[in-house]
Amino acid sequence: MEEHKENQKKEKEQNQEEKIISLKESEYLKLQQEADKAKEYWDKILRLQADFDNNRKRLEKEKQDFAKFANEGLILELLNILDDLERTVELAETKHQDLSVFLKGVEMILAHLYDMLKSYGVRPIEAEGKIFDPHLHEALMQAENKDLPEHTIIEELQKGYLLNDRVIRTAKVKVSKK
Repeated sequence: MEEHKENQKKEKEQNQEEKIISLKESEYLKLQQEADKAKEYWDKILRLQADFDNNRKRLEKEKQDFAKFANEGLILELLNILDDLERTVELAETKHQDLSVFLKGVEMILAHLYDMLKSYGVRPIEAEGKIFDPHLHEALMQAENKDLPEHTIIEELQKGYLLNDRVIRTAKVKVSKK
């Protein structure tokens, strides 16, 4: 029995030995060319994979940098408005100018702020006198009013805003009911 196992083992070893195959020279050269092409393609694939990985990493870094600094222009404009507000408060504290001049300065700063927001695509949502739209408005209160159709906005409690036609803050409103 042990002898039989040994014979099988020897047969296996003989079968695993490298076999010599004879080919025509033209077939051998053709196989050699195909092997060279395969190696060339493999190298090309490795280079393309490396390029792809490098591009992916570069795009990820650009995306992170964009997110990090995307609001730089907006912040610079807000800093200008902040400077205007600080100057207005300083003037009011040091020169004790009358309230109307101070109010005019604040109104000018508000106008500047509204213009800046408009340039970035921000605009207020119209509310008062309009029919309630749950996509644009948030009803905080209801009040009976027989003079207006039901669900008409009586009062705007807080302004809502759109950013390029997307609601970024709903308008908080008081709505009529019968």
